Amino acid sequence: MAGALRAFRRTAIHALKKGPYKQGSASPPPESLITVYEAARVTDPLRITNAAARTFFETYFDAYRVEPGEGAEGKVTAYYEPTVEARREKAGDFVHPFLRRPPELVKVADPDTPPEGVPKGFAFALQTGEGLVESPDRQAVDQGAFAGRDLEIAWARDKADVFFTQVQGSARLDFGDGSGMRIGYAAKSGHPFTGIGRILVERGEIPQAEISMQTIRKWLADHPDEADALMWENRSYIFFREIEIPDDAPGPIGAADVPLEPGRSLAVDRLIHSFGTPIFVSAPNLRDFDAPKPFRRLMIAQDTGSAIVGPARGDLYAGGGDRAGELAGGVNAVASFTLLFPRA
Repeated sequence: MAGALRAFRRTAIHALKKGPYKQGSASPPPESLITVYEAARVTDPLRITNAAARTFFETYFDAYRVEPGEGAEGKVTAYYEPTVEARREKAGDFVHPFLRRPPELVKVADPDTPPEGVPKGFAFALQTGEGLVESPDRQAVDQGAFAGRDLEIAWARDKADVFFTQVQGSARLDFGDGSGMRIGYAAKSGHPFTGIGRILVERGEIPQAEISMQTIRKWLADHPDEADALMWENRSYIFFREIEIPDDAPGPIGAADVPLEPGRSLAVDRLIHSFGTPIFVSAPNLRDFDAPKPFRRLMIAQDTGSAIVGPARGDLYAGGGDRAGELAGGVNAVASFTLLFPRA
């Protein structure tokens, strides 16, 4: 559990410095966490052991099992930080851009009751002289909706690299000359996320038992004439920003504004769960990331995602690089969730 306490400590330090995270609907009040955050802050990170971490969580928290509802089951998937070959300028085969957030793309104050011109549920929309309007979707952006605006951060060789970086939410870009860059989520178009893996299964292109990031990428490579149309069915488009964090940081910056801890950070539905909540995830049919045993780990809520919806739904951060990609690519498992709330 040492990694879980290291991850929790980062969240605690951030919350004590910047203020509490937004409270989820199934989370304790932020003030109840202050004592726990202070205890974590003064913990020496170099002396955190598995035994010390277990004692910490057992001392300060009580456990509450999530009941997802009659007939419902909890579920986990996984994500990672890919390394993508890219170039700073458009050249040769490197023609597919990673885009910055357009300055006129703004948050909608209340997605459930948006202004006229913006569909219900849109978290982002374009600010125009006549008010807010729906942002261009993936197909429109790919076909040049924001071309000529100098929004390009870098260029990839393969459009699938851009697509899957958007699904993962971050990446390390390798410019091929010894230099690189980390990019992370900045904003989204506002359109709903649609998983193209589910579409391929429904169409009989890939069996349900074989669906994974690897098999989806292979299908896209094997069907170049159909690849764009399939990716366009996911109308959601993600914009990025350059992330300035040390190369030795354990992971990219998550939505909780702290570096993610491989194998210990969890993306959750932030409308329900507050960032910083320790959540014990048990997935009997999923192999642990580091050992030949079932996945049973204490995770820390430090990220979110468009597809992560519901009280018993999580996305496990597997780490960065090829091995993490192999671990994350096929994860789609039934899981139970136990929340740790402060005893205060």
